[in-house]
Amino acid sequence: MWRARTALLSAVIALPLLGVPPAGAEPEPPAPVIEDGAAQPVFDPSEAVREDLFVTADVDSDHDGRDDRVHVQVVRPGETERGMRVPVVYRASPYFAGGNPVTNHDVDRELYVPDGIDARAWGGGRSSPRSSEAAIDWAYQRFLLARGYAVVYAESLGSGSSEGCPTSGGRNETLGAKSVVDWLNGRAPGHDVDGGPVRADWSTGRVAMMGVSYNGTLPNAVATTGVEGLETIVPIGAISSWYDYYRADGAVVAPGGYQGEDTDVLAEYVHTNGRDCERALERLRREQDRLTGDYNAFWEERDYLDDVDGVRASVLSVHGLDDWNVKTKQAAQWYRALREQGVQHRIWWHQQGHRDPIDIRGRQWLRTLNRWFTHYLHGVDNGVTTEPPVTIQRADGSWHRERQWPAPGARKTRLTPTPGGRERGGLTPTGPVPRGVVESLRDDPSRKAEELARARRSPHRLSYFTDGVPRPVRISGTVRARLALSFDSPAANVTAMLVDRAPDGSVEPITRGWTDPQNRGSRQRTVPVEPGERYRITVEMMPDDHVLPRGHELGLVVLSSDHDYTLRPTAGTELNLDLARSRLVVPAVAGRGVFR
Repeated sequence: MWRARTALLSAVIALPLLGVPPAGAEPEPPAPVIEDGAAQPVFDPSEAVREDLFVTADVDSDHDGRDDRVHVQVVRPGETERGMRVPVVYRASPYFAGGNPVTNHDVDRELYVPDGIDARAWGGGRSSPRSSEAAIDWAYQRFLLARGYAVVYAESLGSGSSEGCPTSGGRNETLGAKSVVDWLNGRAPGHDVDGGPVRADWSTGRVAMMGVSYNGTLPNAVATTGVEGLETIVPIGAISSWYDYYRADGAVVAPGGYQGEDTDVLAEYVHTNGRDCERALERLRREQDRLTGDYNAFWEERDYLDDVDGVRASVLSVHGLDDWNVKTKQAAQWYRALREQGVQHRIWWHQQGHRDPIDIRGRQWLRTLNRWFTHYLHGVDNGVTTEPPVTIQRADGSWHRERQWPAPGARKTRLTPTPGGRERGGLTPTGPVPRGVVESLRDDPSRKAEELARARRSPHRLSYFTDGVPRPVRISGTVRARLALSFDSPAANVTAMLVDRAPDGSVEPITRGWTDPQNRGSRQRTVPVEPGERYRITVEMMPDDHVLPRGHELGLVVLSSDHDYTLRPTAGTELNLDLARSRLVVPAVAGRGVFR
């Protein structure tokens, strides 16, 4: 009995010695809490510490003889003041200070013809300096702070309180954003407003970049540098090639909703630091080549696909299947390139437009994001790398997990147009049309493509439809229209649209694409079109994932100018389509006999 009491007393005395440090010893710093493979909300965001500083980047984009400084705001859990070190979720943006009034390019002009007249127009006001030193916030900030992540904001070069000049995806913007990752890892100098050194000694050095649109494009750009410490990126509605944002196979094509915008207009909009950037802006106006639309060294600098072999960070990409601002091609080609390169990747496709998934499927998205960050920023093996890499939403709102995209079961189905295109021609896989059947349309840029597609009859477009399908058909991937065309003019736009026609006769666009027939051989080179000569022209539509319901018809609509996207020359150019030599190639999960 005595021995038992002695043992119990010894145990009671020993307990405090395990949890309390000896007198005079430093207490253990707080630490993030991980449960069930995810960081837990155990910190109070209202106690966060905020600080302003400047990071010096290895670039002088305003040519003032000094390296540009990037304005940074840090918001970190208060526990970092007591020794806790935390990973970082980093958001770079040119928009924190707002934007300038700008004038887009005039798109009602004639198309370029070699040795013709340059009808370019440009307008835009000078920027004025404005402050962005007020507290920057974000819909994700409290969520991340509560789970022990620091949130870091940085203004792109040329914007807000950062130095330098904006160049719409140019190398200097990439290096400016990259410098913050270097600072978080002790490789770049940081200073406060008074010039005193500032170090990120609260940071573990493990960084994620995340954002929507331009703010999601910068993570793609920085990831291609292979910068050490950037563990993962979350690009949402992001650009992978700026050429494909403002051009399409030689055609000058606008982002949806911004007809007439180009790299110079965008740079003028975000140029809010008041510095003299006329030299940089003039270079954009000149080298973007709005005249021919050709791919050149200017666009190559802004093509992150060329540098995908430098990506070391994992990628969680998000994109809307109805995004016509940053079109689906941007995410599809980035996803494919990452997969081929062996980069750890995952993609979310949703049915809406240019939006953040927190507004679409917030709870599930935040759970996914937290588990993703917990794995890549804390090193926790929580299974995210073994889950299906594709999450996709159907038109009916349902969500599905898949191992690959496009759908592995999608097979190329070739359909031939049959006569009647001014009203409603056919679209069939059963065999070629007799040779010599040619149908024509006349360009009318004043009419919207959707209006022309829905018209029962029109001289300004040609439309062809299958019969109603006997069962649902999933179209997954990139649709191509291979058209045999001749023109009565040396220059023309070519637009092709895939549509869904319901049993009640209503027609809804699925996807579309554009091309310049002068770039039929290469997007790098304009070659004149001889009026009357027939050419094989391929129009690659934006990638999509659409289910054609039972009883609906699949349709191809061919037109010339697309009012909302292409340049709009004088009406009247004639396009002649040789039906027997034209095909619509559809990646379909359909089975035999579905298109009869």
